[in-house]
Amino acid sequence: MEDDLISKKELLELTGISYGQLYRWKRKNLIPEEWFIKKSTFTGQETFFPKDRILDRVEKIKNMKGDVSLDDLADMLSPNLREIVLESEKLVERNIVSKTTLNFYTQRKGEVEKFAFGEMLYIYILDKMFESGKINFDEGEIILNLLEEKYPEFKGKGGELLFLRKLGISTCCLVSNVCDIHFESSMNLIERMNLSDLIEELKIKIA
Repeated sequence: MEDDLISKKELLELTGISYGQLYRWKRKNLIPEEWFIKKSTFTGQETFFPKDRILDRVEKIKNMKGDVSLDDLADMLSPNLREIVLESEKLVERNIVSKTTLNFYTQRKGEVEKFAFGEMLYIYILDKMFESGKINFDEGEIILNLLEEKYPEFKGKGGELLFLRKLGISTCCLVSNVCDIHFESSMNLIERMNLSDLIEELKIKIA
């Protein structure tokens, strides 16, 4: 876990941003409060961040803030779902999901003319997992059912989707605020997806 953290001092030096910028972005909700981790060190208490996530976030903010207002950028980067709908054919035309995954969805749910953001998120997650080759269609249906039934309880909270397999039997779950999870040795963690990251990706794709 320690290797996954970066100190505030290291972050500022590595990215070239100022202390003021960092905390202004925090106040604008561009950087989640929970990413500011207080830890005791031999020099006193210091602030650390999840290294990969904060570096990726700072890079995105630096690249996008010239074209998008900080308020719009905060909306894009938040785990809250957007109030937006998109026609089904646009999902494929804009390479948000594949035609195969859209067909998978409509075969189970019926034809859908327009998708709300939450539905787009479910299809987007399935598309990424189908594309990786880690799940088949039966397993995709298990994941879709879980998302439809349980994800509304996670709105705005982030969380992770875990997909597991043991002795050929598949299962999945949604978890919130997870740092470390340990499974017994015969359980294989096939996929672990951060929902906040996926929402952020999808918002940027449809912006």
